[in-house]
Amino acid sequence: MAVLERAATRGEPLRRLRDLAAEGRLEEAYDEVVPLLAELADDPGARPGWARRAGRLLGRADRDAVLARHVGVTQVTVAVTGQSTVADVVEPLTGELARHGLLLHAVVGDHGGWLRDLTDPEDPEGSFRRVAADLTLCLLDDTTVFAEVPAVWGPDDVERAAAQVAARIEAVVRQRAAAGAPTLVLTTLPLPRERTHQLIDHRSRARLGAVWREFNARLLRLGAGTAGLVVIDLEPLIAAGGPVADTRLAQYAGARLGTELLDACAREVAHLARALTGRGRKCLVLDLDHTLWDGVLGDDGPDGIAAAGTLRGEAFGAFQRAVRQLASQGVLLAVSSKNDRDTVGAVLRDHPDLLLREGDFASVHADWEPKSGHLAAVADALGIGADALVFADDSPAERAEVRQAGLGAAVVPLDDEPALHVERLLAEGWFDTLAVTDEDRARTAHYRAAGARAALRAGAGSHEDFLRGLGVTLDLSAPEPHEHERLAQLTQRTNQFNLTGLRLTPADAARLTADPGRLLLAARTADRFGGNGLTGALLATLDGNTLRLDNAWLSCRVLTRGIEHALLATLLAHARHTGRHAVRAAFRPTAKNARARELYPSLGFAPEGEHDGTLLFRHDLRRLPAPPEHVRITGPLTGGLDRRKHS
Repeated sequence: MAVLERAATRGEPLRRLRDLAAEGRLEEAYDEVVPLLAELADDPGARPGWARRAGRLLGRADRDAVLARHVGVTQVTVAVTGQSTVADVVEPLTGELARHGLLLHAVVGDHGGWLRDLTDPEDPEGSFRRVAADLTLCLLDDTTVFAEVPAVWGPDDVERAAAQVAARIEAVVRQRAAAGAPTLVLTTLPLPRERTHQLIDHRSRARLGAVWREFNARLLRLGAGTAGLVVIDLEPLIAAGGPVADTRLAQYAGARLGTELLDACAREVAHLARALTGRGRKCLVLDLDHTLWDGVLGDDGPDGIAAAGTLRGEAFGAFQRAVRQLASQGVLLAVSSKNDRDTVGAVLRDHPDLLLREGDFASVHADWEPKSGHLAAVADALGIGADALVFADDSPAERAEVRQAGLGAAVVPLDDEPALHVERLLAEGWFDTLAVTDEDRARTAHYRAAGARAALRAGAGSHEDFLRGLGVTLDLSAPEPHEHERLAQLTQRTNQFNLTGLRLTPADAARLTADPGRLLLAARTADRFGGNGLTGALLATLDGNTLRLDNAWLSCRVLTRGIEHALLATLLAHARHTGRHAVRAAFRPTAKNARARELYPSLGFAPEGEHDGTLLFRHDLRRLPAPPEHVRITGPLTGGLDRRKHS
């Protein structure tokens, strides 16, 4: 019966999308798209190609109408260029982005025009003229190199051509970085069998393979060390998904990258876009029975569960190793289990099979309440939104309950085959980010310290007593070069205290730091329980006698400690100290920053009107707000900060 029920519902989300398109209601009902695509992506029977099919339907929607009706939808403009036919990536990219609440505006370059597109976007004959792209995707292929080799060739010819192409790409990357261009996404170049086997001796084939891998390694190293550049390695995607291209389409249509590979590439690009737009996830919430271990703790007892020693047990052990690897890079872990709390705690502490222990989890919930309640409690305990959670469970009923609760948590569809747990956990790249920083690696320790802060708060007579006992310090100064990655990451991940929704890349951070007309400041915070790292930032523009505050960001980890008031009080005092007559500021409402709406008025800013949905404010610097007394402020901007002169 269960098999028949699955068969009956398979494809239902796609049929619903078809109905919406046929009825002309895609724009009106676009808020239904994300949950429909979540169901579609979770259905193994819908793969492969679900994103392409969904994208073909969603491409009919009027973008302006969708944006006008649905505030929570964000448009992402992607400029697509390449060596051969690349337009086939648009449909799967449309579907993949929509899966994450992003609306694609694609601009596709001319066949073979990648070099012109990337170096001269204002060329009057170019497809990219005056395109304000959020991302630029450049899909290269083997013809990029082989166009440079003679008609009769050998490995040495390919090596010379590859060196020329690599140098050309490096020059493009340098030029774009100097111009402050948006993030560029490159791919490595597949080497088809039709190239290698035109050489009939194995030594030459080996030499060609080495040359090609060295070329791709050069691209990957470029991506590893260059801000504003991401290089996607196609080799793992090809290994997982099939052939590079359809031979006939490659020959007749110049489609050197096939649909399966473009589908996989679109998924990777969508994960990147999700990270750049602040939709990355922070915490993995795990079920226990048949998820972290084999067996049911309540029925089988501690001795009856396994994560090692048996074929199935070893598969659960592999899953735990993958989870621990994610945690080592800053992914928070939590437990949601329908079990007895004391029994779960004992197993997490003492069971010999487990690689993950009680101390690895920032929050553990084990009782008989609905799991949606567990997730809400995890989010509350960690001070993050429920839409920053990823929930992994083998029970369809539990997953459905969490989805229907409308929390916005992502759901990983595990089942009774533990060998597939790792693949399914990693399929959607929920935790993908541009770079892992020291703050990421220390995140679990930060949240353990949060428990000590909670104990201090519980013992304090009032919130003010708690803050005085916390001993908050704030260092405010220009970011150091090694902090550009972290500062950019902060702007990409911060939603609750992001006053205009602005997000920066590492290249933006470097450029703004060096710009004498801009003021980019990094806020580093600490308290008696340890350092929190770089948790805030300010961006301002020097505009004559006025300082224009472009945006402020603050991590949700340190909200409600008065740090936001200390940040702006320091900036206002600095502005007056340096002879400014006023500070202007803007607040653009987003789906998540409502709690920051009253910040400017609370600090003495007067409303100055509205422009395109953005609220404008002005502070005349006559009566400055005093920074919170419990915050000790350091840094070069404190020259004008004298608490006795503030009122």
